[in-house]
Parts: sequence; structure tokens; C-alpha cells
Amino acid sequence: MSSEIMVQANNITKYYGEYPAISNVSFTANKGEIIGFLGPNGSGKTTTMRILTGYMPATTGDATIAGFNVSNESLEAKQHIGYLPENAPLYTDMKVNEYLSFTGKIRGMTKNAIKSRLDEIIEICRLQEYRNTIIGKLSKGFRQRVGIAQAIIHEPAVLILDEPTIGIDPIQVVETRSLIKEIGGNSTIILSSHILPEVSAICERVIIINEGEIVAIDSPENLSSRLEATERIRIEALGKTTDMVSMFRNNPSVQDVNFETLDDGKIIFDIISKGGLEIRSELAKSVIDNGWSLYNLQAISLSLEDIFLKLTTNEDEIQGNNK
Repeated sequence: MSSEIMVQANNITKYYGEYPAISNVSFTANKGEIIGFLGPNGSGKTTTMRILTGYMPATTGDATIAGFNVSNESLEAKQHIGYLPENAPLYTDMKVNEYLSFTGKIRGMTKNAIKSRLDEIIEICRLQEYRNTIIGKLSKGFRQRVGIAQAIIHEPAVLILDEPTIGIDPIQVVETRSLIKEIGGNSTIILSSHILPEVSAICERVIIINEGEIVAIDSPENLSSRLEATERIRIEALGKTTDMVSMFRNNPSVQDVNFETLDDGKIIFDIISKGGLEIRSELAKSVIDNGWSLYNLQAISLSLEDIFLKLTTNEDEIQGNNK
């Protein structure tokens, strides 16, 4: 992957009245990189996307696309952007072919350029059977493909997708993810989503935003490593449930204990330690010293969902380390 910077956001802040929708949002995206912009609904994802695409101005701060400032050089910047908003702007009374030709024309493409690109884009987006179909008759999933097709028909350097799989069925979600990964070889992609599996399935790097502020930027794998200051341990044991739960919860190094009793009487404990303390050997010794049977003990890596929840629940210490 090239280290050429294609997207740069510099301390973007946007106020709606007195309310800051986003505050000092800064990040970069390199050529060919797929970045997930992850956050709860209302966290500031769409506002950021709209500012990057020139749809709305920032109150303070600025952004560049392929080296062009989206405020001062908006026409040049927009030539390098493909954008799929959450609700794709489709003309439902037009045929797929007609609509894509129209979007190419309004982006300044010549007739010859549109003609040579049209077959290619229809194949990339797997719309061969529907090129002469009226868009209004397509399913939501195929409309989404048309939306992606209009966003990439002019071969943009940067593709911005706002919640691209929302409202489509699971099979179409998988197909759309596959399509986005294919496109990612040629374009820098910023994909906003509140769906956790989305970013882990597609993206090489994750930007987590909450309440308008970025709380972490890293790969899913590195985020997991950085947040293992809280260790999760899974223990499978056999003994008196109340005594074991009491022992684990009374351990000063334990932050939380959850458990589930299996059909054969064994108990699965999920134990979270405080401050990254390594307490596996201590817990194993406690189980054995009490005469209980220990069948399994293992450390469990944090999932992206765990990371997301930790970073969006106002844990000041974690936010301070990752801003």
C-alpha cells in the first residue's frame, strides 16, 4: 500500500447552534487503504462524511482530498470523490444504464469515457442482468449496488460510503462487503458504520468516534492488544457454585465475574481482572486448593465488540490514552 495521503482531516469541528456535533476530528487515510469509521448512532459519523465530501462546511478546521482543500478547492476535490450517502440518491424511474450514464455525464465524463466505463462498472457491481431494468423495480440490495456504481463510475481516488449495508438482507450484506473489498484495491475507502462485524470484515484500520470525538485509531488487532490492560479469563470447573462465585468475587484482583452452569454440572466462569493483572495461576491454585475440579483455564482476547463498548462508555483513562 502506498503511503501517499489521500484524505486528511485537520481538527474538524461542526456546531449545530450551540451543540458540537463533532469536535477536533483529525485523521489521515493513505492511498488504497480501507478505513472503518465506527461509532454509535448519533456519534458524528455522518457529519464527518458530509464535511469530507463538501456537502456541508466545517465550523472550524479543514480537510483535503487528494491534496485539494474541500472548502477552497471544492470542485477539484469533488472530482476525486465518490460518495454513497446512507440513502442513495437514485432516480427510480430511470433504467440502470440510463442512470449511470447520467451520473457520468454530470461528473464531466465524455460520451466515449462513459461508454467504455459503463460495461466495466456494471460487471464490477454485478448488474449485468439488470442494466435495462428500471431502478424502482430493483430490490434494496441491487439498488445499493447501483448506488455504489454511481459512486465509482468516474474512478475516484477516494470513496466515501455512509452505512452501505444498512437495511439489506444478510446475503446481500456479504455480497456488498465483498464488492467493497474488491474496489479497495483501486480507491481509498472510508466506510462509516455502527455495525461491529462490518469493520472487522472489511477494514484494515478503525477510527472509533463517540459523542463527536475520536477515541481510538488503529487496526482491530492492535486495538485489542492495547486494551488488554483488562484481561478476560475463562475457567471451566466443578464445585459448589456459590462458594466458587464468592471466592472469585472476593479476590481483590478481580473486576467482574459471570458464570453459566452446563448440563453436566460444570460451571463456565468469565472473569475480568483489574488493571491487566496476570492472575491465571492464582485463580487455578485457588480452585485446586479448595478441592474443586479444574477442567480448563484460558485467556480470552477482546473482540472488536468488547473494544467498542469499552471505548464508548466514557472510560476516561482509555480515552485519554487513545485520543
